[in-house]
Amino acid sequence: MRRVEIFDTTLRDGEQSPGISLSVEEKVEIAHQLARLKVDVIEAGFPITSEGDFESVSRIASEVKGPRIAGLARIHEADIERAWEAVQWSSRPRIHTFVGTSDLHIEHQMRSNKGDILAGADRAVRHAKSLCENVEFSPMDATRTEIGFLSEVVAAAVEAGADVINIADTVGYTTPVEFSQFLKELQERVPELKNRILSVHCHDDLGLAVANSLAGVQVGARQIEVAVNGIGERAGNASLEEVVMALATRSDHYGTEVGVDTRQLANTSRMVSSVTGYEVPPNKAVVGRNAFLHESGIHQDGVLKDRRTFEIMTPKDIGLEGTNIFLGKHSGRHALKDALEELGYTLEGEVLKRAFVRFKEIADHKKTVTAADLEAIAADEVGSFEGKFVLDSFRVVAATGRQSRAAVTISHQDHGVFEAEAEGEGPVDAVFRAIDAATNIKGRLTDFRIDAVTGGKDALGEVRISVDFDGAEYAGRGLSQDVVEGAARAYVRAVNVYTAGRVGATRTPQVTP
Repeated sequence: MRRVEIFDTTLRDGEQSPGISLSVEEKVEIAHQLARLKVDVIEAGFPITSEGDFESVSRIASEVKGPRIAGLARIHEADIERAWEAVQWSSRPRIHTFVGTSDLHIEHQMRSNKGDILAGADRAVRHAKSLCENVEFSPMDATRTEIGFLSEVVAAAVEAGADVINIADTVGYTTPVEFSQFLKELQERVPELKNRILSVHCHDDLGLAVANSLAGVQVGARQIEVAVNGIGERAGNASLEEVVMALATRSDHYGTEVGVDTRQLANTSRMVSSVTGYEVPPNKAVVGRNAFLHESGIHQDGVLKDRRTFEIMTPKDIGLEGTNIFLGKHSGRHALKDALEELGYTLEGEVLKRAFVRFKEIADHKKTVTAADLEAIAADEVGSFEGKFVLDSFRVVAATGRQSRAAVTISHQDHGVFEAEAEGEGPVDAVFRAIDAATNIKGRLTDFRIDAVTGGKDALGEVRISVDFDGAEYAGRGLSQDVVEGAARAYVRAVNVYTAGRVGATRTPQVTP
């Protein structure tokens, strides 16, 4: 069978989803899980865009073993060299360089011309190849590029030494039949492609990303670019779990195989959802909570007699075998570490120590700490940012028909303890205003969301916020059984990110494949 490689771009294109801003530690943790999933390539980031991206790509390249580690770069020399500086620590590095090729991009986005684009692509691939043994080239907006010019650019990239040619449906414009014909014609016009890996990168603007990706496989594509849970720019990317399970379940039709360990799909999906804050829709194929539920009596009867009557894959296939993880207040650190590893988290050192303290705090109030609780704790601590402000305590007074009043005590690593009081429209607003007063930093809340991690009166709540400081948005997350405490934790975290000048603010969207 023909092997199809899975190129994961969760950490690059996926992070460009509106509202997602991952810390370096969060990216490294997800990358380790992607390695356990056995994807072939991890696109770890876009190194030149920020110091944070450069650091995360460098750390993933040095720490994560197994998959090839790719860094994205425009065709500019500085981009390519910065990407190489980041990925060089991997035993299997890749530079992925790209340029827009459609008339729209050339004329209106880059204000260039076809001659310069053609020369730039050739020059970029040659330069990348002089640094790195493995190079991928993407003509951005390829499906809206005139086929004659696209063929010229692809031929030039192949001649320059590109190992992978990635055809990007950047705006999700094409359809499966059209895409198949397009790729066939491209391969006919550039016969040298048969000696290279043909890749496809499809966006989901018309809901066709997975269908288009699979259509590409049928006409010779040997790499598919995907993201966990389908996250990404606008409507997202082709969903990793859907593409993988389509190829695995229908290998008889596609005549292909993948190296992915499908039993890690459920864990990976949950981790990415928890860390990014993007919930998986219940009816999402493969990993949605309804994917293996049956409401109809006829369906239930059939499944009870033989699951194959109404299921083409089983929960076990994707790692949904159920979990026996239940810890209590007497459980020790080793038990916590083992339970977290079973869920896909490899916490060590101070991060594990902090997670254990949080676990004990929760276990004192809950009879049983479940797997969902542990995942929330792990995601919260992996993404924690140890800034100089610490929320020591707070007090809130709220009454019907009156403004709420909050008092906070906040310590600063260098400047001691600050106390402040404030009134607000409700307890959360009052706490935020008091934190502003104590830190002497004023923010503007732009988004507030709370999710119950587990059910019941003692459920953990995860608060996610976005706060505008000086025109840039910073994300914060807080976990607690108390909503106001979770909100206060999230707000202080956002303040710390802002004051540290950390590149964790929502970045200006990059124009990428």
